[in-house]
Amino acid sequence: MAFLDRHKKIETHATLLLVLSLVVVSIGGIVQIAPLFYIQNTIEKVDGVRPYTPLELAGRDIYIREGCYGCHSQMIRPMRDEVERYGQYSLAAESMYDHPFQWGSKRTGPDLARVGGKYSDAWHVDHFTNPQEVVPESVMPKYGFLLRTAINGQYIADIMSTHALVGVPYSPEMIAAARADFAAQADPNSDTSGLLERYSKVTVANFDGQPELTEMDALIAYMQVLGTMVDFSTFVPDPTR
Repeated sequence: MAFLDRHKKIETHATLLLVLSLVVVSIGGIVQIAPLFYIQNTIEKVDGVRPYTPLELAGRDIYIREGCYGCHSQMIRPMRDEVERYGQYSLAAESMYDHPFQWGSKRTGPDLARVGGKYSDAWHVDHFTNPQEVVPESVMPKYGFLLRTAINGQYIADIMSTHALVGVPYSPEMIAAARADFAAQADPNSDTSGLLERYSKVTVANFDGQPELTEMDALIAYMQVLGTMVDFSTFVPDPTR
């Protein structure tokens, strides 16, 4: 009862309640914000993680523009049911070049953290064009217009420069070759030697099956890279992290 009496004094004293509430909120904020100042020490370096190629980066922007993050998360939690359904739990390093990250908090559709390589390019074209033909119970909208929307990467170098300002390691060479790399990744008949030298584990393909480079190409290129950068057959987590 003595404790309740003391708590009653706090609840009935508006100024005291406000001050103590601010103290509690401040402590919680410090706990969340302070680790960000030591982010280089808290993210385990993982071999294979690289910045997105120009085409993948454009696809990611389309993903964000169309609000895909509202129904799909990109973070597999280290719980048995999630790992068994979606695969290896997500590592912080896999999102280190994401601005903003796409972890999400809602799953109307499945998690996409490991969707790369799970389905063919043709499957993705069909799925984006008419989701219900592929998954009858899906409530996903149709995105067939992406097949009819040409894209040329006119501003991709500027976008990469902006990402470089916040720490993504795009070199001046990568930025200078951005438009060439953008087009080369969607054309298997092009000279991709420079692209493959600048970026590891790059899938080169005519993603949408059309001669013209479209937003569908970019979005599928982004889908196909998700979760593929780290080789989990050889990766050993650092137990000190």
